[in-house]
Amino acid sequence: MNILISGGSGFLGSAFSRELMTRYRAQDKALQITWLTRDSSQAHPDDIAMMTYDEFAETDKSFDVILNLAGAGIADSRWSDERKETLLASRVKPTESILAFIARSSAKPKLLVSGSAIGWYGTQGDKPLTENSDFKTDFAHKLCDDWEQLALKATQYGVPVAIVRTGVVIHPEGGMLGKLLTPFKMGVGGQLGDGKQIMSWVSREDWVGAAIFIIEKHLTDNISSQDMQDNTLKTTNDKPALVYNFTAPNPVTNHTFTKALGSWLNRPTFFTLPEFLLKLMFGEMSTLLIDGQKVLPQALQNAGYTFKQPTLKQALEEQ
Repeated sequence: MNILISGGSGFLGSAFSRELMTRYRAQDKALQITWLTRDSSQAHPDDIAMMTYDEFAETDKSFDVILNLAGAGIADSRWSDERKETLLASRVKPTESILAFIARSSAKPKLLVSGSAIGWYGTQGDKPLTENSDFKTDFAHKLCDDWEQLALKATQYGVPVAIVRTGVVIHPEGGMLGKLLTPFKMGVGGQLGDGKQIMSWVSREDWVGAAIFIIEKHLTDNISSQDMQDNTLKTTNDKPALVYNFTAPNPVTNHTFTKALGSWLNRPTFFTLPEFLLKLMFGEMSTLLIDGQKVLPQALQNAGYTFKQPTLKQALEEQ
């Protein structure tokens, strides 16, 4: 397999690259991973190739799969107007570069896997949400939908697309858990608001495993009509475009998450950050902390993926 990854050095892309290399070496399969980057001097493993966006604009190389993960962190800072523009541009520009490459390539990729997030569904409380659920409009939905609609244009060039709507990824090396470790270890961690909001999470190991599973399933043409029954997206042609929720099958409340994290670290969790203070601290972005989503991985499970860490306890303890 020859795979190009935008955002390859990030929290998910780097873990995906390591696991894919480990699996293919064990199976003695040929593999070439290329990271698409703006900085050619960026540190990277010796057996991963680097390609700048300028080189990408002129290359005549071909790739079996493109994994599009580039994008600034949605929860990294308050959503000022300038930050919102940055969040969108950091997703749109790499995707536009990928579409331009696909358009001019004589040997098209066999699959584009493009990132998104469960924010696509908007705030819907504890209502169970699957891939065929409707959405509620807010900034997170619009950001995700703009990104998804752009990626779906790859089908116009005959390239199948798989959209991955990712939940809160659990791993101590980064993401939300990485940010929470220090305050919880200091004994000042606690629940957010009333703690009743649902948190749809996934372990990083399962995110990586599910991504490899979907890629290999598509490359072997092992997608059945049953697999596509409830997660097909509308396009202007007959090339498949599927969406997958990358979340664990057992979402939890913020209260449960808080207690589980405190137990794992053997630290107290007496504190509570009230809703008004979260709104004061984070502004509009506080919706990510206060308002829950119960997003379920129906399409992944229908396709046959088996979660290695289906419970939060496993995801925390098996690190």
